[in-house]
Amino acid sequence: MSDIEKVKKLREATGAGFKDCNLAIKESAGDLDKAIEILRVKGISKASKKMSRDAKEGVVAVSGDENKISAIEVNCETDFVAKNDDFINFVKELSEINNGINSNIDELNSSTMKNGQTVSDNLVALVAKIGEKITVGKVKTMQNDGAINFHYLHTVVKDNLSKLAVLVSLETSDKSDTLKTFGKQLSMHIAASNPLALDSNSLDQSIIDKEQELVTEELKNSGKPEDIAKKISIGKMNKFKEENSLLTQAWVMEPKKKVQDIIKELGISDLRIKEFSRIKIGE
Repeated sequence: MSDIEKVKKLREATGAGFKDCNLAIKESAGDLDKAIEILRVKGISKASKKMSRDAKEGVVAVSGDENKISAIEVNCETDFVAKNDDFINFVKELSEINNGINSNIDELNSSTMKNGQTVSDNLVALVAKIGEKITVGKVKTMQNDGAINFHYLHTVVKDNLSKLAVLVSLETSDKSDTLKTFGKQLSMHIAASNPLALDSNSLDQSIIDKEQELVTEELKNSGKPEDIAKKISIGKMNKFKEENSLLTQAWVMEPKKKVQDIIKELGISDLRIKEFSRIKIGE
């Protein structure tokens, strides 16, 4: 096999450019396996340089069914790459693996993909081939006994890949069409309203503290008497908690009612929202 043929073979195997492949063939004295190894090492150094850049684009992939479902966010630098076939195929396979190992990131990185290489090695090769920083962002798996999973994809890029994904787990023995419709609508509501917790008691204390700080600062500059400022502060904080807790949010499809009112109206006595997750690219 001539050097030119070897360069061609190396390009097919690694996706690297002609110049890099030519240099690797010379450096390895024509040994293809050694040349692949040289490119991998170079790819790793290329990848590490790219890892300092911002990756705010990408996709969220969802895999699974009503018993067990997972979402995985994979970021890249440009929307152009988010639509690249190599990137899409990598994310699709990654999403299936992620669902299989319950979103355990360490296990995910060391998992073997169809080509016999680990996820980590494939990620490095993809960065070297595409020329952009690619990182795995948020991951989430839902599998609850006695619960049914629902999901919603917003701004679909392709198939099970989108810019925003919502997972919802509803605990109930009910299997009716009414429940299925509600599950889908609730997923869409969460996509639009971005609740931070199920109820006000579940809100992260650091989020409440930060909001209280902002409200206090705002009222300090208002010149209002202290007792009135305190009442306004309590009112503002209660409104903040209400608007950011799923159960007390205005129902997107009927804003005069709250989510908890809609649940009561369904008349499904054992229905409970077990958990939910909303993953949006770049957030």
